[in-house]
Amino acid sequence: MQLGALFSGGKDSLYSIYNVMRSGHEVKCLITIVSKNPESYMYHVPNIELTKLQAQAMGIPIISNTTEGEKEIELDDLTTAINEAKERYHITGLVNGAIYSNYQRKRIDKICSSLDLTNFTPLWKLQPKTMLSEMVDAGFTIIISAVAADGLGPDWLGRELDHKAIDELSKLHETCYVCTGGEGGEFETLVTDSPLFKKRIRVIDSEITWDGMAGIYKIKKAKLIKKLLCKRNDNIHN
Repeated sequence: MQLGALFSGGKDSLYSIYNVMRSGHEVKCLITIVSKNPESYMYHVPNIELTKLQAQAMGIPIISNTTEGEKEIELDDLTTAINEAKERYHITGLVNGAIYSNYQRKRIDKICSSLDLTNFTPLWKLQPKTMLSEMVDAGFTIIISAVAADGLGPDWLGRELDHKAIDELSKLHETCYVCTGGEGGEFETLVTDSPLFKKRIRVIDSEITWDGMAGIYKIKKAKLIKKLLCKRNDNIHN
């Protein structure tokens, strides 16, 4: 099928795209909603502007629309963007990165039904630790772009989500409420490289903000560079 993909630039949306493409579907376009509300119920906010650079890295066109981020009303803006994708790229389905969130899945199902599109949720109910490990093994480079949970301090901001970090998140899940997958907003991510990227993202300038309980790793400048034959951890603090 020819699909549009809801795209935040984080691990779940990228891994969903990766899975449907491996299954033989074609992703015709990415759909990003830029929310003016940092507490949006539906949309990823930190470093959302880098989705355009990621789209360039994948060679997939992107539709990027803005919303005020008002609860439920923000769904109208999503519907408009998905309908635009349907008209411009003739998509017949939509892929999203929901794992356990019925709030998101039900609303996207409703929009897809109204537009006669098939909704794909390839990550639905996958075990978070296993899924994260599979991403790392597949060649995804994932960095933590925001944290907002007990046990996650400023030292996590900008950190690469490798196997060691995944084990630590899993242990936190056992002692306090931190979902290993981060779907509850405990942390946000940005993918700087993946098997889908023709080039990888290198961070040139960044800053960390921390208010004592939550924080953001804000990327101020980044660019695409050639991939190396061997992986180097130079895309976080350079």
